[in-house]
Amino acid sequence: MLYAVIAHDSTDPGTFERRMLVRPAHMANGEKMMADGSFLFGGGILDGAGKMTGGVLIVDFESREEIDEWLKNEPYIVNKVWDRVEVHPFLVPPQFLSLFPKYQEQPAAG
Repeated sequence: MLYAVIAHDSTDPGTFERRMLVRPAHMANGEKMMADGSFLFGGGILDGAGKMTGGVLIVDFESREEIDEWLKNEPYIVNKVWDRVEVHPFLVPPQFLSLFPKYQEQPAAG
């Protein structure tokens, strides 16, 4: 099942610097997840000055419990970059299904 993960960085001093130090491990984790098919797409949330302050990820996990297990080891969580994470079930709308052919058989939205 697809989920949108919306992660917000801590507002504590030094968070951005910590983000940049941890970013290589976060990106390597993303590469591994792309290879196993659990990470489809993502990117950084930017503030008005163009500085990263969070992220949005579209991930594919069987259950919310699997997402929680992944998040326990996500470098931005472990290193206290992300302090608030929202997880929402996600539906690919018809106009984007050609980008994600695996998800063409989705339940009808109500």
